[in-house]
Amino acid sequence: MRTYLYCEAGFVEKPNWQPNCWINVVCPDEGDFQFLLNKLGVPESFLRDIADTDERPRTETEENWLLTIIRIPMQSPQNGIPFTTVPIGIITNNEITISVCYHHTEIIPDFISYTRRKNLIVRNKFDLILRLIYSSAVWFLKYLKQINNDVTSAEKELERSIRNEDLLRLMKLQKTLVYFNTSIRGNEIMIGKLKSIFQEPEYLDEELMEDVITELRQAYNTVNIYSDILTGTMDAFASIISNNVNTIMKRMTSISIILMVPTLIASFYGMNVDIHLDTIPHAFAIIVLSSVFLSALAFVIFKRIKWF
Repeated sequence: MRTYLYCEAGFVEKPNWQPNCWINVVCPDEGDFQFLLNKLGVPESFLRDIADTDERPRTETEENWLLTIIRIPMQSPQNGIPFTTVPIGIITNNEITISVCYHHTEIIPDFISYTRRKNLIVRNKFDLILRLIYSSAVWFLKYLKQINNDVTSAEKELERSIRNEDLLRLMKLQKTLVYFNTSIRGNEIMIGKLKSIFQEPEYLDEELMEDVITELRQAYNTVNIYSDILTGTMDAFASIISNNVNTIMKRMTSISIILMVPTLIASFYGMNVDIHLDTIPHAFAIIVLSSVFLSALAFVIFKRIKWF
């Protein structure tokens, strides 16, 4: 699906393509490919690179075309991972600006709505790329807040009962933070590369670039903080689980020793030998009481050394 957006007071959708408009392509079909390849002459290799979900942020040139790939966050219930990152490619030449993403995300519609609310004027293709990177940083921070809430919720569940499901939930959140960390760092490196490409005064907006770098660094620092907290939480609960296992094993060992005492006495008196108690009245009661007394004594000893 493709839309044609022209910047007036914010981006306004147009029915047809016109020069200097932004062509936004989401989940392209065969018709979109034919339009990009045959009518606009976009290099096919660019479209293949953007389709790779593991593609890193980078730039590439071919003839008069420039490909800029950045990574943006999106919700992903696949495999239980709440969030992931996907590549979006911005393909530009002197007159054409195209964005291609093979996934439905919330960033592009939100960015378009934001430009309309704020009546933003995007002056050139470099401004558009910077503002998309800025928007991705904002959404990284927004999703990080949700991740922090999920971590807090999982910690409360683990305080009540340590279950494998809660630990796996924390592990998947930690994997998401790794994806975020790598993508944010890659987008930040991209700023320096783009600055060297767009050196002309009509392209360079120092204030906008400083805002983008600040937002990316805030997202990067937040990811590192949450990742350290989550790592510490996982280590703490791993220690708790180990201590719980040790406590259970000590209790099971104590119970086995306590039960072994009457079993040992019964084994002695169950032998086919002279036990010298056959003439004593109430011999059976004496043996039982002795077993109970010794078992109780063992229990008191284990209680004192805190094995119970």
